[in-house]
Amino acid sequence: MVKWSDKERTAINGIFASLDYDDIGPKALGRCLIVYPWTQRYFGAFGNISNAAAIMGNPKIAAHGIKVLHGLDRALKNMDNIKATYAELSILHSETLHVDPDNFKLLADCLTIVVAAKLGSAFTPDTQLAFQKFLAVVVAALGKQYH
Repeated sequence: MVKWSDKERTAINGIFASLDYDDIGPKALGRCLIVYPWTQRYFGAFGNISNAAAIMGNPKIAAHGIKVLHGLDRALKNMDNIKATYAELSILHSETLHVDPDNFKLLADCLTIVVAAKLGSAFTPDTQLAFQKFLAVVVAALGKQYH
């Protein structure tokens, strides 16, 4: 079980309270698909993803990015039991969708970059530390079924 300090909980909740999910979700997923093009293989049914402009303008990619970001709300509300919170999603992604678990880390990294750009100087090293710890726990929980 992960131990969260009050400072970490406050930082993580503060980040999510300030996010525009409709903006951040699509940007983070789009960035991931552009920077790591091999991740596109899971989105073949999403229409045109042939280049960066197509990815960033794709409404299905945008919708999925928003869905992923809202999925993090589940972890936010269950910070003391993230592993159990994501047990079903871990099974879905491993057994049904066959997503490479390394992709969760890549998306978390892209999300961190997008959030840092959005928050600017408010994204202090301490805030980043808490946010990346949170994402690392989520990534580990999503990858649990693979072990």
